[in-house]
Amino acid sequence: MSTMNTVGRPTAPTAGDHDYKHPTLTGGRGLLQDEALIFEGDGWGKTGVDLPEPKTDGSDLGDLIRRDPIGLPGLSEPETMRHYVRLSQKNHAIDLALYPLGSCTMKHNPRLNEKMARLPGFSDIHPLQPVSTVQGALELMDTLAHWLKTLTGMPAVALSPKAGAHGELCGLMAIRAAHEASGQHEKRRKVLVPTSAHGTNPATAAFVGYTVVEVAQTADGRVDVADLASKLGDDVAAIMVTNPNTCGLFERDILEISRLTHEAGAYFYCDGANFNAIVGRVRPGDLGVDAMHINLHKTFSTPHGGGGPGSGPVVLSAALAPFAPAPWVVADGEGFKLLEREEDEAVQAFGRMCAFNGQMGMFVRALSYMMSHGSDGLRQVAEDAVLNANYIKARLSDVMSAAFPDGPCMHEALFDDEWLKGTDITTLDFAKAMIDEGFHPMTMYFPLVVHGAMLIEPTETESKAELDRFINALRLLAQAAKDGEVERFKGAPFHAPLRRLDETRAARSPKLRWTAPEGTNIAAE
Repeated sequence: MSTMNTVGRPTAPTAGDHDYKHPTLTGGRGLLQDEALIFEGDGWGKTGVDLPEPKTDGSDLGDLIRRDPIGLPGLSEPETMRHYVRLSQKNHAIDLALYPLGSCTMKHNPRLNEKMARLPGFSDIHPLQPVSTVQGALELMDTLAHWLKTLTGMPAVALSPKAGAHGELCGLMAIRAAHEASGQHEKRRKVLVPTSAHGTNPATAAFVGYTVVEVAQTADGRVDVADLASKLGDDVAAIMVTNPNTCGLFERDILEISRLTHEAGAYFYCDGANFNAIVGRVRPGDLGVDAMHINLHKTFSTPHGGGGPGSGPVVLSAALAPFAPAPWVVADGEGFKLLEREEDEAVQAFGRMCAFNGQMGMFVRALSYMMSHGSDGLRQVAEDAVLNANYIKARLSDVMSAAFPDGPCMHEALFDDEWLKGTDITTLDFAKAMIDEGFHPMTMYFPLVVHGAMLIEPTETESKAELDRFINALRLLAQAAKDGEVERFKGAPFHAPLRRLDETRAARSPKLRWTAPEGTNIAAE
């Protein structure tokens, strides 16, 4: 029997009525096709297009002539389009529904940004073109740098880092170079990292060669300042603090943290992944930050994830600015140019982060976002992101247990699994059941300092109607869990193209390459 939810629509059938007992005969489900891997379909031995017979036999190519089948099926244009569209239907997307992953800021990417990034002169330039032919692109990069510095209150920015962790590497390399210049590098070999920091922070510090020392967290989810003070000394190179932190909370003692750090002769690295929560409201430079990466894909709406090009510019204080990686974009009376490390102005640069100076498409998208919003619009971004997260926290706190119930959160609402005790249902079970209700799960089991964590970040781009739809689904699931509908959760997802996987086995023995089944010779047909 179906039941009615709070908005008058039928909920999913109860566990005993799930139609997974009657699988379809074709593997399709509803109007969704069961799409095989491209190697498993028809098309071997044919080509998808008609080509004229070659006028030569290729004998002049010598041993470069291909003598074996290429190993790819031939597909017509409709077959190719359908293959990739069917695959796209198996993925969730921000254009389909709310994407509640905490600490990820999966926000809408305005199509205006995409239109700008495809303009000739941005989309078709080459990094090896003469500088005189890319003056517009360099001016755009200079303008983007200006606004990044303005929004953060920092005097310098390195544009070349490709993503957040790459930005962390840039910041710590600049810090290391500064200590080397002052002759203190051999003595300062520690980096202090709070337990609430992003996991890449300690990994990056270790990669640069530092010893990582953990800083404790208070009961209300902030940095334990007393523990930090006890561990600061003349052997500490830097601290790495995420603010707002991974618990979705603003570090209220941030000024004291900065003061203690600088008094100890160390530098303050801030993980800026959550800048979306404070952009236009707080300038990190005013908080005493020395280096901070900015995820353009989180705060300024460039595409997120999927292995595509990323961008993680790093803003630097006056003390670290001389050590920023080359090349630098500078303007003189003749236009814009790139300064390399060998030139006088950039002689202290610690080196290069990559071959060229960043990802042009991401720069265009980010600047388009900034200019279309304006200063007041960016301030509203932060305000609406925080408002939406607190709305979710307020609406769910009576049925789920907030990890830090006292006071407001910032950009994300964090729940633990205390409310699931006695139900035989885990955070993972609850997340899988969300898939059946049409919602991507929130971030699970992170941050590690909260048991059974469920981290939800709605971002500012979700309407109240969409938030209510998401909240109502979670409230119904929470009630089902408390009512003892264990099978609904333990067997979920029932309605996804694939059922629940053995995640441990998938992580330990991943299948990264397709191979033809034994006894077949598909590629040679």
